[in-house]
Amino acid sequence: MKLVRFGKPGAEKPGILNNNQEILDVSDIVNDYDENFFASDGVATLEKNLAKSSKVKIPAGTRLGSPIGRPSKIICVGLNYAKHAAESGMDIPKEPILFYKSTTSLTGPNDNIIIPKGGDKTDWEVELAIVIGKRASYIDKAEAFNYIAGYALHNDVSERAFQLERGGQWLKGKSADSFAPLGPWLVTKDEITNPNTLDLWLKLNGETIQSSNTSDMIFDVPHLVSYISQFMTLLPGDVISTGTPSGVGMGLNPPRYLKPGDIVELGIDGLGISRQETVAYQG
Repeated sequence: MKLVRFGKPGAEKPGILNNNQEILDVSDIVNDYDENFFASDGVATLEKNLAKSSKVKIPAGTRLGSPIGRPSKIICVGLNYAKHAAESGMDIPKEPILFYKSTTSLTGPNDNIIIPKGGDKTDWEVELAIVIGKRASYIDKAEAFNYIAGYALHNDVSERAFQLERGGQWLKGKSADSFAPLGPWLVTKDEITNPNTLDLWLKLNGETIQSSNTSDMIFDVPHLVSYISQFMTLLPGDVISTGTPSGVGMGLNPPRYLKPGDIVELGIDGLGISRQETVAYQG
C-alpha cells in the first residue's frame, strides 16, 4: 500500500495511491498518518476498513505533503556510502554516524527548497528513509524488519557552510525549513522485497549527478534500525534517513551548490519520484 497526505501545508489529509496512480481520500476512516496511527497498527486497520471508505478521488495536481505527520524525530546516518565518505575527505566509519534533522524541516516532496538566510552552500542528498512502525528499544538485527512500517524517498538537503564552518554538530546545516522533502508516498514494507537492493538517483537541472544502489551502503537497513535502538527509543512514525551515495555538490570538482531556479529531481525504485525548485529565502 502507498500512503499519501495531500492538501495545503498544515492541513493535509490522508489518502492512498491506487493502481491507476490516482489519489483517494481516506480521511473518513483515518485521522492522519502519525505516531498514533502506526502505534495502533493503523496500516492493518486501514486495509480492513478500506471498503467502507467513500474513497473520493483527488484532482490531479493537488499538492502532496510529507506522507507522514510530523514525527517525534528524524535521525540521519552520515557517510554510509564508502564513495561519499571518500569524496567528503573522511574515513569510512567503523560505526554509524548519527545526527538529527529538526522535524520542522519536513516538507512535501514537490515543495520548494529554500536557501536559508545567510546560506550559500546548499547541497542535495538522495536517500532511502525508513519509517518505524512500532516502539523499538534494544532490538536485535534479526528483529529489525518487524519494527519497520515502510519506506520513503528523502532529500537530505544540507547547508554546508552551516554544517562544517560554524562549529558544533551537523544539525545546524541540516535543519532549515524545507530541508527534508519526504515522499511522494510511504510504501509499506510488504511492497519492497529487499530495501538493500534499490537503485537511487538524483538529477540537477536534468543532469544525473547521483546514481547508485542501496547495496552499496556500509550499514544496511536492519543494522541501522537495531543499532539506533541501542541508543534511543524509536517511536512509531520516526524517520531514519540512511545516508547518500557519492555525487553531492560538496564533493564535485569544483564544488557546486544550489542557486535560485535550480531544479532537483530524485527517485528510488518503487518509492516514486520527487521534484523541488530552489528559491532564495524571503524575509
